[in-house]
Amino acid sequence: MTPRRRRLAIPLRLAVVLAVVAGVVLTALGPATVTGLLPYFTIQSNVAVGVLAGYAAWCAWRDRPEPPSVLKGAATLYITITGTVYHLVLANPASPFAMAQPDRQPGEWWGNQFLHTVVPLLAVADWALFDRRGRLRPRYAAWWLAFPLAYLGFALVRGLVVDRYPYPFLDAGRLGYDGVAVSAVGFALAFWLLGLLFVGVDRLLARTGRSGAAQSPPPTPADSPAPVRPASREPTGSG
Repeated sequence: MTPRRRRLAIPLRLAVVLAVVAGVVLTALGPATVTGLLPYFTIQSNVAVGVLAGYAAWCAWRDRPEPPSVLKGAATLYITITGTVYHLVLANPASPFAMAQPDRQPGEWWGNQFLHTVVPLLAVADWALFDRRGRLRPRYAAWWLAFPLAYLGFALVRGLVVDRYPYPFLDAGRLGYDGVAVSAVGFALAFWLLGLLFVGVDRLLARTGRSGAAQSPPPTPADSPAPVRPASREPTGSG
């Protein structure tokens, strides 16, 4: 990463960290507690992005290698899932899994916006602007499903213990395990396609960067090397 790009990347990544901290703290000031928030995918994905953004900011400041692209892509995908599912499924009155949105105090409202809107937008911007291009592969979209599937198992086991589920589409008590399975397959397919979209955007940006380099202006005559002329051969006289 060039010095100029590092100077731009560091404040953006620090903004991600601050937004995550602000979101968690402001949300915890409401009825929910920190331990009560931990089982939510929202909190886990935000914390993962915040930690990775802090590390990436340190790497940029120290001019160290960036975090692996497959890891950066995974964290960005998970926080994108958080924002997308919240706005299209949980907070959407037309969704069959819409959750009742309570009247929040200003601090709690801002915390909710940080976690579901601000952090996802900042994280995607960091990935699009400063991540290394051309390193993602289509198979990564399947690999990235490991954490959501592990979270599904965690939520179901926890639900058996506490009889409470973090999201309506995981509520086995209301939907039954067959209903949860149908929801899980649908979400897994959507997340896989979203991962493939990240891979496709990565490849598109990589090609755009290469084509931009290929279309750079030719060197000026002053910068062009002088042509090499072949040495003249003197005619030899006959004896």
